Amino acid sequence: MMKELLFYVVIFLANIIQGITGFAGTVLAMPISLRLVGYDVAKPILNVLGILSGVYVFAGNWRRVRWQEVLRIITVMCAGMVVGFVIEDAFAGKKQMLFRGLGVFIIIMAVNGLVKMRRQTDSGKLAILLLPLGGIIHGLFVSGGPLVISYLTTRIKDKMTFRATISTVWIFLNSIILVADIRSGYWSTGLVQKQLVAIPFLFGGMFVGGCLVKRMSQELFMKITYVLLIVSGISLFR
Repeated sequence: MMKELLFYVVIFLANIIQGITGFAGTVLAMPISLRLVGYDVAKPILNVLGILSGVYVFAGNWRRVRWQEVLRIITVMCAGMVVGFVIEDAFAGKKQMLFRGLGVFIIIMAVNGLVKMRRQTDSGKLAILLLPLGGIIHGLFVSGGPLVISYLTTRIKDKMTFRATISTVWIFLNSIILVADIRSGYWSTGLVQKQLVAIPFLFGGMFVGGCLVKRMSQELFMKITYVLLIVSGISLFR
């Protein structure tokens, strides 16, 4: 019971960041959630919360969405997600290996994000090459956000347009994962009940984040996000 309660607290805190940046809610919550409630609970629940958080942002900012970028990202990442689904099936019963792989991925991307912020680098010509890998990671862990961010930050500079566009991407991609999870048999009555309990924690965090994004520096929160990602990645090796 205590682990389940902590799971909901993690969802609330992670989605404060999601409300500010438009990403990182799932990738922050996933490592700790895997430890608290396991893959078969964490992945499907966080995936649906990703859809709902995307709808939350989209509803108030749909005029800012760059639809051309949404289409490009979805097209490329969907191919990678198919590969992710195949890898997930291949590692059934060996999830710990996948957890460690996710930990390495998160740490590398967080360090890369901090370096890019410090150096103000722009890798726009190569960024689109990250989208297929982002699709694989998203298909496995619903955590392809950092790679998509690496691409989209070179294309969109306005933070509100960026936030609206990336949130719209999650609505489409996570809906595909939801269908795959249903077909894989993850969903049960007990899981639906946990999902319903989790929803208020999601919207509570998104509301707080939405208030903060208008008042505080996004750069500071991005730095905090990357540091938290490193800590989360390390936790998967324990």
